[in-house]
Amino acid sequence: YSIEFFSYWHCGSGLAAGADVDELAIKDGDGLPYVPGRTVKGLLRDAAESLARAGAVDGAFIPEVFGVSGDEEGHGQRSLASFSDATLSEREREVITEGKLQDGLFASVSSTAIGDDGIAKDHTLRKLQVAVPCTVTGSITGVPESAEKDLVTCMSMVKRMGLGRSRGLGRCEIRAERKGD
Repeated sequence: YSIEFFSYWHCGSGLAAGADVDELAIKDGDGLPYVPGRTVKGLLRDAAESLARAGAVDGAFIPEVFGVSGDEEGHGQRSLASFSDATLSEREREVITEGKLQDGLFASVSSTAIGDDGIAKDHTLRKLQVAVPCTVTGSITGVPESAEKDLVTCMSMVKRMGLGRSRGLGRCEIRAERKGD
Protein backbone atom coordinates (compact mmCIF):
# COMPACT_ATOMS: atom_id res chain seq x y z
CA TYR A 1 0.00 0.00 0.00
CA SER A 2 1.01 3.61 -0.38
CA ILE A 3 -0.10 6.65 1.58
CA GLU A 4 0.19 9.94 -0.25
CA PHE A 5 -0.08 12.94 2.06
CA PHE A 6 -1.42 16.18 0.59
CA SER A 7 -0.90 18.31 3.71
CA TYR A 8 1.31 18.44 6.77
CA TRP A 9 0.74 15.37 8.96
CA HIS A 10 1.55 14.22 12.46
CA CYS A 11 1.81 10.73 13.89
CA GLY A 12 2.83 11.30 17.47
CA SER A 13 5.88 9.98 19.25
CA GLY A 14 4.62 10.81 22.74
CA LEU A 15 7.65 13.06 23.21
CA ALA A 16 8.11 16.82 23.48
CA ALA A 17 11.04 19.12 22.81
CA GLY A 18 10.92 21.16 25.99
CA ALA A 19 9.79 24.73 25.48
CA ASP A 20 10.17 24.49 21.69
CA VAL A 21 7.58 21.92 20.59
CA ASP A 22 4.79 20.32 22.63
CA GLU A 23 4.48 17.18 20.49
CA LEU A 24 7.19 15.68 18.30
CA ALA A 25 6.40 13.58 15.24
CA ILE A 26 7.39 9.93 15.30
CA LYS A 27 10.70 9.20 13.55
CA ASP A 28 12.67 6.08 12.78
CA GLY A 29 16.30 5.52 13.78
CA ASP A 30 17.48 7.69 10.87
CA GLY A 31 15.26 10.62 11.88
CA LEU A 32 12.75 10.03 9.06
CA PRO A 33 8.97 10.21 9.43
CA TYR A 34 6.87 7.06 9.12
CA VAL A 35 3.37 5.82 9.80
CA PRO A 36 3.21 2.92 12.28
CA GLY A 37 1.53 -0.20 10.91
CA ARG A 38 -0.77 -0.28 13.94
CA THR A 39 -2.06 3.18 12.97
CA VAL A 40 -2.88 1.99 9.46
CA LYS A 41 -4.50 -1.17 10.83
CA GLY A 42 -6.65 0.83 13.27
CA LEU A 43 -7.86 3.30 10.64
CA LEU A 44 -8.67 0.50 8.20
CA ARG A 45 -10.48 -1.46 10.90
CA ASP A 46 -12.55 1.63 11.76
CA ALA A 47 -13.41 2.07 8.07
CA ALA A 48 -14.32 -1.63 7.79
CA GLU A 49 -16.64 -1.46 10.78
CA SER A 50 -18.34 1.68 9.43
CA LEU A 51 -18.77 0.15 5.99
CA ALA A 52 -20.12 -3.09 7.49
CA ARG A 53 -22.69 -1.15 9.59
CA ALA A 54 -23.78 0.65 6.42
CA GLY A 55 -24.08 -2.65 4.54
CA ALA A 56 -21.43 -1.62 2.00
CA VAL A 57 -19.19 -4.62 2.80
CA ASP A 58 -19.75 -7.99 4.39
CA GLY A 59 -18.25 -7.64 7.86
CA ALA A 60 -17.28 -11.32 8.02
CA PHE A 61 -13.71 -10.46 6.96
CA ILE A 62 -13.14 -8.09 9.90
CA PRO A 63 -12.19 -10.71 12.56
CA GLU A 64 -9.93 -12.52 10.07
CA VAL A 65 -8.05 -9.45 8.89
CA PHE A 66 -8.03 -7.39 12.09
CA GLY A 67 -8.51 -9.94 14.87
CA VAL A 68 -10.81 -9.84 17.88
CA SER A 69 -9.86 -8.49 21.30
CA GLY A 70 -9.87 -11.01 24.11
CA ASP A 71 -12.80 -11.19 26.47
CA GLU A 72 -12.49 -11.44 30.26
CA GLU A 73 -11.39 -15.08 29.96
CA GLY A 74 -8.76 -14.13 27.39
CA HIS A 75 -10.61 -15.61 24.41
CA GLY A 76 -9.82 -13.62 21.32
CA GLN A 77 -8.70 -14.14 17.77
CA ARG A 78 -5.38 -13.10 16.27
CA SER A 79 -5.54 -11.32 12.97
CA LEU A 80 -4.34 -13.17 9.91
CA ALA A 81 -3.03 -9.94 8.40
CA SER A 82 0.17 -8.19 9.35
CA PHE A 83 0.58 -4.44 8.71
CA SER A 84 4.10 -3.07 8.26
CA ASP A 85 5.10 0.52 8.99
CA ALA A 86 4.76 2.85 6.00
CA THR A 87 8.13 4.44 5.21
CA LEU A 88 9.83 6.54 2.57
CA SER A 89 11.24 4.64 -0.41
CA GLU A 90 14.76 3.24 -0.13
CA ARG A 91 16.05 5.75 -2.69
CA GLU A 92 14.51 8.71 -0.83
CA ARG A 93 15.88 7.41 2.47
CA GLU A 94 19.35 7.11 0.97
CA VAL A 95 19.40 10.62 -0.52
CA ILE A 96 17.99 12.24 2.62
CA THR A 97 20.25 10.47 5.11
CA GLU A 98 23.42 10.90 3.01
CA GLY A 99 22.71 14.61 2.64
CA LYS A 100 21.64 14.92 6.27
CA LEU A 101 18.42 16.55 5.08
CA GLN A 102 16.10 15.11 7.75
CA ASP A 103 15.29 18.49 9.32
CA GLY A 104 13.78 19.61 5.99
CA LEU A 105 11.09 16.97 6.34
CA PHE A 106 9.54 18.65 9.37
CA ALA A 107 7.94 21.95 10.29
CA SER A 108 6.30 23.38 13.41
CA VAL A 109 2.75 24.63 13.43
CA SER A 110 1.23 26.63 16.25
CA SER A 111 -2.34 26.79 17.45
CA THR A 112 -4.23 28.43 20.27
CA ALA A 113 -7.77 28.51 21.60
CA ILE A 114 -9.77 31.64 20.83
CA GLY A 115 -12.41 32.82 23.30
CA ASP A 116 -15.89 34.10 22.45
CA ASP A 117 -14.43 37.62 22.57
CA GLY A 118 -12.05 36.79 19.71
CA ILE A 119 -8.96 36.91 21.93
CA ALA A 120 -6.56 34.03 22.52
CA LYS A 121 -7.20 32.21 25.77
CA ASP A 122 -4.37 32.22 28.30
CA HIS A 123 -2.01 29.22 28.37
CA THR A 124 -3.42 27.59 25.21
CA LEU A 125 -0.57 28.13 22.75
CA ARG A 126 0.65 24.77 21.44
CA LYS A 127 3.37 23.88 18.93
CA LEU A 128 3.20 20.66 17.00
CA GLN A 129 5.97 19.14 14.88
CA VAL A 130 4.54 17.96 11.57
CA ALA A 131 5.97 16.09 8.60
CA VAL A 132 5.83 17.66 5.16
CA PRO A 133 3.60 16.12 2.48
CA CYS A 134 5.21 12.99 1.05
CA THR A 135 4.41 9.43 0.03
CA VAL A 136 5.20 6.46 2.26
CA THR A 137 4.73 2.80 1.49
CA GLY A 138 4.21 -0.36 3.48
CA SER A 139 2.88 -3.86 3.10
CA ILE A 140 0.00 -5.93 4.37
CA THR A 141 0.58 -9.67 4.37
CA GLY A 142 -1.67 -12.58 5.25
CA VAL A 143 -4.89 -11.09 3.87
CA PRO A 144 -7.22 -13.84 2.68
CA GLU A 145 -7.97 -13.49 -1.03
CA SER A 146 -11.69 -13.30 -0.22
CA ALA A 147 -11.06 -10.11 1.84
CA GLU A 148 -8.80 -8.22 -0.58
CA LYS A 149 -11.58 -6.32 -2.39
CA ASP A 150 -13.22 -5.24 0.88
CA LEU A 151 -9.86 -4.12 2.30
CA VAL A 152 -9.24 -1.99 -0.81
CA THR A 153 -12.70 -0.45 -0.31
CA CYS A 154 -11.72 0.37 3.28
CA MET A 155 -8.55 2.09 2.01
CA SER A 156 -10.65 4.41 -0.14
CA MET A 157 -12.55 5.56 2.96
CA VAL A 158 -9.50 6.88 4.84
CA LYS A 159 -9.07 10.54 3.87
CA ARG A 160 -7.12 11.85 6.89
CA MET A 161 -4.56 10.36 9.23
CA GLY A 162 -2.86 11.34 12.46
CA LEU A 163 -3.37 14.14 14.94
CA GLY A 164 -5.24 17.27 13.85
CA ARG A 165 -7.38 15.54 11.23
CA SER A 166 -10.30 17.87 11.97
CA ARG A 167 -8.00 20.90 11.63
CA GLY A 168 -6.65 20.24 8.15
CA LEU A 169 -3.68 18.03 8.97
CA GLY A 170 -3.10 14.56 7.54
CA ARG A 171 -5.10 14.79 4.31
CA CYS A 172 -4.14 11.63 2.45
CA GLU A 173 -5.04 8.87 0.05
CA ILE A 174 -4.26 5.22 0.72
CA ARG A 175 -3.88 3.05 -2.37
CA ALA A 176 -3.47 -0.68 -2.69
CA GLU A 177 -0.51 -1.69 -4.78
CA ARG A 178 0.41 -5.17 -5.86
CA LYS A 179 4.01 -6.18 -5.22
CA GLY A 180 5.99 -5.22 -8.31
CA ASP A 181 3.61 -2.41 -9.37
